[in-house]
Amino acid sequence: TDDPLAILWDSLLSRDLPRVRRAFFKLTPTDQAVVRDHLERMASEPGWLPEQRLSAQMALDALKKLTD
Repeated sequence: TDDPLAILWDSLLSRDLPRVRRAFFKLTPTDQAVVRDHLERMASEPGWLPEQRLSAQMALDALKKLTD
């Protein structure tokens, strides 16, 4: 796909930690906050598939190590 948003989320949910980090740090600080909030909802709220929840949690874990 050529859709930049789809490419971004493919990277963020890829479970490839360097790829997750590269995609995240290309974003503005405001967009980083929006993405982090969305990942937290994906990881914790009902309605997401188990695979989506796991991918979101892995992304959060990858980012947490760099931003804490």
